[in-house]
Amino acid sequence: MRTLIVLRHAKAVHVPGMEDRERPLTDRGERDARRAGEEVRALGLAPDLVLCSPSVRTRRTAELAFPEVEVSYERDVYQAYPEELLALVKLTDPELETVVLCGHNPGVHELAISLAGGDYGFRPGAFAVIRTESDWVDLWPGQAELVTRWDPKGEVTG
Repeated sequence: MRTLIVLRHAKAVHVPGMEDRERPLTDRGERDARRAGEEVRALGLAPDLVLCSPSVRTRRTAELAFPEVEVSYERDVYQAYPEELLALVKLTDPELETVVLCGHNPGVHELAISLAGGDYGFRPGAFAVIRTESDWVDLWPGQAELVTRWDPKGEVTG
C-alpha cells in the first residue's frame, strides 16, 4: 500500500511587483502549515519524503509541516499540470511508502481528483490523503482512493 499526501502551499502574501516564486507565507499561512503537519501526524502518517516546488511559499510550507522529513525540491512542481506531477510521483523510490507532494493549484488539486475522484475545493494549506495498491511507477488516474482531506478552515472528510 502506498500513500500520497497532496498538499497545497499555505496562504501567501500578494505584493504588487513581487516575483511569484518569491512570495512568502502570511502569518496565517505559517500557522496553517504547522497545523497541516500536525493533522497528518494525527492520522498516524509519517512521510518518507516531501516532493516540493522550489517557490518560497511551498518551501516554507514543507519546512513547517514536516520539519523532520527529507525534502526534495523539484522545479518541475512549480506551475505544473497534473500529468507532470504524476510523472514526477512515478519516479519516486519504490521503497518509499508515504510521500508528500507540496505544490500549487490548480495542478495539485487536479492531480488529487484525477487519482481518486471527488468534487471538493482545495484552499491554501489543504491536503488530500490518497492511497493506492499500485507501485509508484504504475500509478494512473482512477487507481487510488481518497482516504481523507483537510483544510485550514476546518473542513475534514473521511
